Amino acid sequence: MVRSLWPNDPARTDRPLDENGAATSHNPESTCAGRVLIVEDDVDIAEVIRIHLESAKYRVTVANDGPTGLHRALHDSVDLVVLDLNLPGIDGLDICRRLAERVPRPLILVVTARCAEGERVAGLELGADDYLTKPFSILELVARVRSLFRRPPLAANVLDRDEVHIIGAGGLILDRWERCARLHGAPISLTAREFDLLLWFVRHPNRVFSRTELLDAVWGGSYDGFEHTVNSHLNRLRAKLESDAGRPAILVTVRGGGYKLVPPPDTTPQSIL
Repeated sequence: MVRSLWPNDPARTDRPLDENGAATSHNPESTCAGRVLIVEDDVDIAEVIRIHLESAKYRVTVANDGPTGLHRALHDSVDLVVLDLNLPGIDGLDICRRLAERVPRPLILVVTARCAEGERVAGLELGADDYLTKPFSILELVARVRSLFRRPPLAANVLDRDEVHIIGAGGLILDRWERCARLHGAPISLTAREFDLLLWFVRHPNRVFSRTELLDAVWGGSYDGFEHTVNSHLNRLRAKLESDAGRPAILVTVRGGGYKLVPPPDTTPQSIL
């Protein structure tokens, strides 16, 4: 039976559940699996999420409005933010945009009653890593959180400041700390998701990836969107990178295979960043 997170649902329980739906004991003192911030103005929903995440060994803090949530996300040590969009004070999309600009930044799982596809896409393009629409199963939310923590560092945008932060492929250079890019020395304006996608290609030049592989690598295996999402982002990247987007020479389509990045000629010193 799927247990709902809706406060008035008779199936709701405040006892944490394991992956098989069985009630478990709550032990917040257990080993921490990660630090999670819940930004949710519905106190009942926030409390149920908190109980189940703490049962899953996460260290959890809660904020019930936008300004408090943004402050804690920016100033506290947080690995993942469970973020509602309909928040008092500051809209969740604005918080998502602010967090996506930080390096390193926390993972972002959006949970909201907004179900319009445009708003969902907007959140993902602003940098959200996953999305759940209310009402949802609490077991699914915990599973999504676990899945996000298992994602590779590139997809999660979790960067070690000791790693080499300038990465290039020919005349295309990206700065992973500042999350900026240049082509032949000229700056390129990219959204958070466009940067992630381009960074994946730059790290794997001349390697062919299918749309499914790109979804898994950049959006994460828990993302349940459509493959045309990749096409739309590739088209926007081509418009910004190619001299002729209709005949791409950098982000190339490989018939029957997928897409690859062909490094453009290096005509600019890599120290320009």
